[in-house]
Parts: sequence; C-alpha cells; structure tokens
Amino acid sequence: MGTRADGTVDTKLDGRVERGNQTRRLVLRRTVDIASVEGLDALSVGRIATELKLSKSGVFALFGSKEELQLATVRAAGRIFLDNVVDPAHQSPPGLGRVWQLCARWLDYSEQRIFPGGCFFYGVIAEFDAREGAVHDALVRANRDWTGQVERCLTEARDTGELHPDTDVPQLAFEFIALMETANAHSVLHDEPDAYRRAAVAITARLRAAATDPSLAPRLP
Repeated sequence: MGTRADGTVDTKLDGRVERGNQTRRLVLRRTVDIASVEGLDALSVGRIATELKLSKSGVFALFGSKEELQLATVRAAGRIFLDNVVDPAHQSPPGLGRVWQLCARWLDYSEQRIFPGGCFFYGVIAEFDAREGAVHDALVRANRDWTGQVERCLTEARDTGELHPDTDVPQLAFEFIALMETANAHSVLHDEPDAYRRAAVAITARLRAAATDPSLAPRLP
C-alpha cells in the first residue's frame, strides 16, 4: 500500500497503482495476441487505446514509447510461455520423461493456440532477426534461454544415464527445436494439425535412438 510520511495508509494512491496494474495486464494480454499474428511492429499506443477503449495518455503513461510497449509484450509472452511449457515440464523428474514433457508441452502450446498466431517467438524473431536494438536483443535472450532449457534437460537425461554418454546435446537440441518450429510453421500456414503428430513421432524416434534403454523412451498413444 502507499503510505504517507506520517505512516498512515494512502488508499487513494494504492487504488491508482492497482488500477494501473490491471490496465497494464489488460493491454499486454491484447498486445501479445496482436503481435503473434501481425508482428511487434503492428503495436502502437494509439491502436491499443482505441481497441481497449482506454485513454491514449493513460496507455502512454504505462509504457512511454512504442519500443517499451514491444519490450513489455515480449516479457509478457515469456511469462505465458513459462507457465504453459517450461514450468509444467519441470514437474517431471530429470531424465527422458522431462525431455519429452518439454517437447510435448511446446507442441501443445502451439497447437492449442495459446497465442492465436501459433508460437509467439517463432513469428516475432523472424521479424527482428536482421535488425539491431533493444527488441532484437530481448528476442535473442529469449531464444537462447529456450535453447538452453532444452539442452539442460537433455544434459540431465545424459547425466542420469538415460541417454548415451557420447550424446551430442547441442545437436539433439537443435534437431528437436527445428522439428517443433517446423510443425508450428506448417500448421499455421496450412491449418494442418497433423504436423504436430509428425514432429512428435520424429522426436520420440530420436529419443529412442539416443537412449541407453529404448524402453525408457516415451511412446505415443
């Protein structure tokens, strides 16, 4: 709560802060959806204010610039991604099961259209990959974090003895991410959900080939 110098609670200030936080959440839920379909360049303070029937000055006060709106949108998308993919996968113990859960959760996240344009990051990275600036750098970090997450899960599986000790972790992570992103792109472009099944089949086949005991590898229903 906001407090005055005399220690008493300023409920009016506290209410304004909470309303500001609610407005920020409302704006970012809309911007991540827009950006997943149209790209981050489609975002503007004026557009968001009009669509959500907010004052332009109020939205500007929350973000200050188009770039900050874009950066906040990337951060918001990252939190949604963690909630839907990474955190649920880590409920499984380290090993092949966690690797598979991470990949399966990613495929579900794209197929279920948590973002209407499919994977949020697949689209906006293509938009900014050849540019420079703060948004490009934020997307680079997000991409590296995701690759690092896949590599860590594979390394854990190797350390538990469920993957062969000579497994090339970066190579396997590259292949899995490529399969997932191809499924996303194919599904979004052609509206063909079978792409996710094909990716899942390929990922499980690679896991079985790299596993010390193929019976430990996940099997599709």
